[in-house]
Amino acid sequence: MGIVAGLDSSSDYTSIVVCDAETGEVLRQAHARHPEEIAPGAWLLSLGEAADGGVLEDVTAIGVTAQQHAVVALDTTGQPVRPVVGGDERGQSAAVGLIDALGGRDAWAEAVGTVPQPSHAVSQLRWMARSEPEAAARTVTVLQPQDWLVWQLLGSPERFTTDRGGASGTGYWSPVTGSWRPDLVELALGHEAELPTVLGPAEAAGRTPEGLLISAGTGETMAAALGLGINTGDAVISLGASGSVCAFHDTALRDTGGTVTAFADATGHHLPIVRTLNAGRVLRGTAELLGCDLQGLSELALRSTPGAHGLVLLPYLAGERTPDLPHTAGTLTGLRRESMKPEHLARAAFEGMLCGLADAAEVLRGRGVRIDRVFLLGPAAELPAVQALAPSLLDARVVVPVAADYAAIGAARQAAWAQGVADGRLSADTPPAWAPARGQELHTPESPEAGRAVRHQFQAVREEHHPGAFG
Repeated sequence: MGIVAGLDSSSDYTSIVVCDAETGEVLRQAHARHPEEIAPGAWLLSLGEAADGGVLEDVTAIGVTAQQHAVVALDTTGQPVRPVVGGDERGQSAAVGLIDALGGRDAWAEAVGTVPQPSHAVSQLRWMARSEPEAAARTVTVLQPQDWLVWQLLGSPERFTTDRGGASGTGYWSPVTGSWRPDLVELALGHEAELPTVLGPAEAAGRTPEGLLISAGTGETMAAALGLGINTGDAVISLGASGSVCAFHDTALRDTGGTVTAFADATGHHLPIVRTLNAGRVLRGTAELLGCDLQGLSELALRSTPGAHGLVLLPYLAGERTPDLPHTAGTLTGLRRESMKPEHLARAAFEGMLCGLADAAEVLRGRGVRIDRVFLLGPAAELPAVQALAPSLLDARVVVPVAADYAAIGAARQAAWAQGVADGRLSADTPPAWAPARGQELHTPESPEAGRAVRHQFQAVREEHHPGAFG
């Protein structure tokens, strides 16, 4: 079946993996950092650097994924009207204004299955219309980064394309109907704009002038899920500074509260996601307070016992999104003379962080999403305390995958799928059967009963200080 490549243009670097199209085995890979400028052309410079040295030799198809939460706005000549618009704090007031402009949260949930957040493209367009009206007025086409890269690889054809996974992160595509809502683009931008054609999961965007097949492309979250090989009953929990829980699901979810973002995945199914604002930052802040590094914090936590001797940390250090407490702060309770020891505070930090993520998982479970197995990603997943506590607190089998560029691997798998369909060897209904991600399944020394007791203690404190936070 040959070999295929996946390109991941993240916020900081380009990663390329080359895989065997039949088995998914990674044959070679390369990386290059982006230049400091945030103009889209910088992504091409990084891609060229990563591809230098023949890493793409003999590749027959390429899949593309890229950073989400960014907008590429083009003028009539196909040139960007400004540097990339990103999903930072600038979109906060824009998101609030959009919610009111359409008639509230229920109206947005009905329209596109989610409520605008600053990270959504629709909020970024609203910000541009309000803050940079000249650039907004010159915008005739709106793309996401992976759409723009696919278009560039194909030689800038007349047609722009995307996939349903990428489209679902914009805030103006409905995962329920599978169609754009151009009226929401007009509401945000102030006028109509061209949107890319949404391709099927196994459909090719086209071929390069040299004949290389380019698949539809997708967002990084969807590509990583495809690279990991998640299926029914699987979820992915990411431990960055903030956290997220996304899970495979057969149907789109509507959420009037805005807690669940109704992503579609890259296979024709769905990938609802719930985010928390506090994950790794909780551990880093506690480590700084105790004068140690994260490894030292982990060692301290494992000297304590389940329940941290009565200490409970509500880890809302940056406010919180799940539950919706944007203006709150963290809370530490249970202080007694015997509990005021570094190891108990360290333990409370790990328990609080993981209980916050367990709350996010319960939001999905409460909406009918099955979660039996969790893939735990991020640097904090390697900490012994996280690995010891996670299975009992998350109430699921927990796997820490081996380190790999899963988003790029997912893009390569999409390319193999499109190539196989184009050649008549694969069905458009099922992606190629690559081996699932290898990893370590965690076997915690702590009992499920202990985990339930810690969760109950956490929930009781959360309800006392923030009654009705989860409605």
